Amino acid sequence: MMSKITSGATPLISLALLRGLKPSPTMASTLLLILCAVFSPQIAGSQTSSAQDANTKKARAELDAMVQALGGDHWLNLQNSYIEGRTSGFYQGKPTGAIGDFFSYHVFPDKDRIELTKKRDVVDIFVGNEGWEITYRGKRPLPKDQMDEFLRRRDHSIEVAVKVWMKDPGTILLFDGQSLAERHLADQVTLISASNDSITIQMDADTHLPLRRTFQWRDPLYKDKNEDVEEYDNYRTMDGIATPFAITRFHNGDMTNQRFIYKAAYNVQLPPNAFDVDATAAKIKK
Repeated sequence: MMSKITSGATPLISLALLRGLKPSPTMASTLLLILCAVFSPQIAGSQTSSAQDANTKKARAELDAMVQALGGDHWLNLQNSYIEGRTSGFYQGKPTGAIGDFFSYHVFPDKDRIELTKKRDVVDIFVGNEGWEITYRGKRPLPKDQMDEFLRRRDHSIEVAVKVWMKDPGTILLFDGQSLAERHLADQVTLISASNDSITIQMDADTHLPLRRTFQWRDPLYKDKNEDVEEYDNYRTMDGIATPFAITRFHNGDMTNQRFIYKAAYNVQLPPNAFDVDATAAKIKK
């Protein structure tokens, strides 16, 4: 759930105390009231600031623990990743029958190559904010709705949350306490950007590995708010990196996609011209 930010309002100084004074107060009582009026807001403000600082430190500590659980500096400095698995689609939480193999290369921050089918003859390539589908018929830009969905998911990924959002001094970190995620007790942290966008991450309270990532976005046409969730399970350590071998996606509470990983590798040799759209199209046509 997206956390709401409320500015720390300065506690109101009760004017009733001053208005209730007797017509002839003593010097001591008058001085005491003046001192209370002058210093109470500063004391309360200091306490509020201290509580906010403690909350931010707790949130950062939880995120740092998550990074260590994922692989620490090795995870932070990955050159690329390679994933093989099977993906299946759902509509309104029910299977659509769309099931297939996928082979995915990822280079942070904005390069992805996803090969589909056992023959790997349908390829999606994403570079920056552009994406193409390549088949034996050639290349074509991906439809806008598919492109927007991919970019939203990429820009709210745990990788971007840690490597981009956490480094931005304008990002607010909030520790939301503990909650349940996938039947596990989880520590919950929300990151809020300077543009008031947010990412919520729930981490296993024992292992500190991420269990769920949530973000919300407003539909540009209908203006209603949507919620996208990604859940992670069945972690295995591959090449020193904790990797979820089961990933499930939800949109507004309905399951939309499930992925089961067969193989994961990191810092691999990339295929020649991996992100060259024209070279890939020429190769598939042959």
